[in-house]
Amino acid sequence: MTSTHDIIIIGGGPAGTSTAAILAEHGYKVLVIERAKFPRYHVGESLIPFTFGPLERLGMIPKMKASHFTKKYSVSFVQPDGRPSQPFYFHTRYDKETVAQTWQVMRSEFDQMLMNNAREKGAEVREETTVIQLLKNDSGRVIGVEVKNKDGRMDHLHAALVVDASGKEAFASVRQGWRIGDPYLNKVAIWTYYKGSKRAEGMDEGGTTIAFVAEKGWFWHIPMHDDMVSVGVVAEGKYLTRGGVRDMKEMFKREIGENEWIKEHLSTGTCTEEFWITSEYSKHSKYGASPGLLLVGDAFAFLDPVFSSGVMLAIKSGVLAADAIHEAFQAKDVSPERFAEYGQLIRQGVENMRKLIYAFYDPNFSFKDVVMKHPDAGAEITDCLSGDINKDYTQLWSRISEFVKLPDDLPYGVPLAA
Repeated sequence: MTSTHDIIIIGGGPAGTSTAAILAEHGYKVLVIERAKFPRYHVGESLIPFTFGPLERLGMIPKMKASHFTKKYSVSFVQPDGRPSQPFYFHTRYDKETVAQTWQVMRSEFDQMLMNNAREKGAEVREETTVIQLLKNDSGRVIGVEVKNKDGRMDHLHAALVVDASGKEAFASVRQGWRIGDPYLNKVAIWTYYKGSKRAEGMDEGGTTIAFVAEKGWFWHIPMHDDMVSVGVVAEGKYLTRGGVRDMKEMFKREIGENEWIKEHLSTGTCTEEFWITSEYSKHSKYGASPGLLLVGDAFAFLDPVFSSGVMLAIKSGVLAADAIHEAFQAKDVSPERFAEYGQLIRQGVENMRKLIYAFYDPNFSFKDVVMKHPDAGAEITDCLSGDINKDYTQLWSRISEFVKLPDDLPYGVPLAA
């Protein structure tokens, strides 16, 4: 069977449904292909302040305010001996009515809300449908996808443009040999969930905590609704497997004792005993677009989760991609070159956040040292960490480079011309 749409989107996560919602509002015939049945589990629960703008564009803010998601006002850092920093409150830098407060979300519920939003705006979403391959014409241009429906039936679906929003699976770039690992960010993450563990009260209840362990490893501690907490440890594989330990549950439980704050806060909780592990997850696509194809979200690039930038980058890229696609359709030109500016914007944001992540993991670096020497640098560090990633941070990088070597920008995300 052959079906024709204006745009087909691979993946129903935040990037895909954000792209779909904007395009459907413009009246395009949009089809989202999602292999899972929503709601489905996904890690990545903490939103950063500048997620507000893209969510507002999607019409999601009233829904977020009406939700039971835990409100997040701050981030704190904790030393291995349990000494916490003062919370870094967003309202000390930003307008209380906009980005001074964000949310800790249960991704199964949040992603379902985004999918429902896309449907309400007119997008078609097919769940439990798996993309088998990209369809190409004789010149190599992507003209659609072959899919397998949940009943086993195969379909050929055609579109003027295919958007790959398949997340870290990176459907298109993996199959076309574009997916490239980051030269340095090759950590391992192990995580689980606790119910009933200790948490702060009042305004501090929903704050994210980054708790350090040896050799620049760290825990995330993200309080969510229904008394649940997402907890994960991130470190080099050689550190986590020291002593020959290979069981991820054993590794996680051992690391709890490496930070007194984490040990205390999890002492009263009950672990769900479900553990997940992933490694070498920082990846980039060499190309951001090719004839008939555009990449968004994690399929374009995914960074280490230390600063919780993933969901913001996914939603922001979806909104920017939708705007670029609309302009391309209006011009009757969806050639890869039309998406050069989109790719540049996303790469700029990724590279800005990537520099801060590299600095964070350097054993000789401390943001405190930079701010002590350059007090006004604190505002720019806060802006970047909060997700204001498309600013010119040339001065900040110069100042941080006095303390640590920063990476060169990666020349990725450019369009691949016909």
